[in-house]
Amino acid sequence: MSEFAFELELCAALESRGDRLLARQLGAGVADPGGRVLDIVSVEPGPAFADRTAITGEAIPAAAIESRVGPGRARYWKDAFDCHPERARRATERALEVGFFERERRNGREYVRQVARYPDWYDRLVGIENKPDLGRPGDLEAQLRTDVSLGLVDEAVLATESYVTGAHRNGIPDEVGIWRVRREAGAVREIDVLREPTPLPVSEPGVEPLETHPGRTDVAVVSPPEKTRARRRLAERAYGKGWRTYGFPDCTSCRADGPSGATLPYCEWASRVVDAESDCGTDCPGYEPEPGPDVDLETERDDRTDWVADPDGKRRSQAGLERFR
Repeated sequence: MSEFAFELELCAALESRGDRLLARQLGAGVADPGGRVLDIVSVEPGPAFADRTAITGEAIPAAAIESRVGPGRARYWKDAFDCHPERARRATERALEVGFFERERRNGREYVRQVARYPDWYDRLVGIENKPDLGRPGDLEAQLRTDVSLGLVDEAVLATESYVTGAHRNGIPDEVGIWRVRREAGAVREIDVLREPTPLPVSEPGVEPLETHPGRTDVAVVSPPEKTRARRRLAERAYGKGWRTYGFPDCTSCRADGPSGATLPYCEWASRVVDAESDCGTDCPGYEPEPGPDVDLETERDDRTDWVADPDGKRRSQAGLERFR
């Protein structure tokens, strides 16, 4: 099967089995943010999760969280950021748009404050690398060794459909957990834990591989404060994005369900979940044009998880402010 279908079906199964938030395809580098992309990120809610859901269903910009804007006295926005003014402006506008900031005008200047103190809302982060076919490992060993040496997530796991041999285990770092995923009729039926993951030292410095040259690898040493900020950004992106980031093909063969129980792009002609961007189109023998199915993935996420799509928000005063926007 395709890694895309494996990934969606695994997300659907994990979501149905617990209260963690799941997201797909998130950059998990620090020195090189896009240098390592995690297939699935699982976020375990922390003690103040309800406070986070009450603010906004969107991701809050990192620069807004890290700014000196607080929930007390409003601050002139330019004085509250230690970054480029353009980034500060974008972060301010986005924080206002998603409801994390509120603003007021004084003598023609814009002042902002947080609607609520940013909560300590998440606990453990788990990175899951999907490789259904270990016969085609690609850069699997290097990817997993990066996860272990960097230590950005609390645990790293490999998920596969393949029978895991001793040779496979030798190429997988000892700290990485191993799941064997058993599928039947287009859905995950069982997940066998072949090896539990070892907790990674997220509060200690990490080593992030950057570029590999003949005879050497360039690395960056990432400090604990840098990792803390990167973990918060990763959790925020996961909160705002989720895992339902896929489209549905405009084809009569596609139906918006499937054996997994979640709303997935299931092709009856191919008898599997398909990627509308790469699997579907006029070149497919089973293609018959028709408007894609009418789906509401945001409502499904709201219904099936503790994430809240459209909270009431925490703005303390709305009256009279709209005329200044």
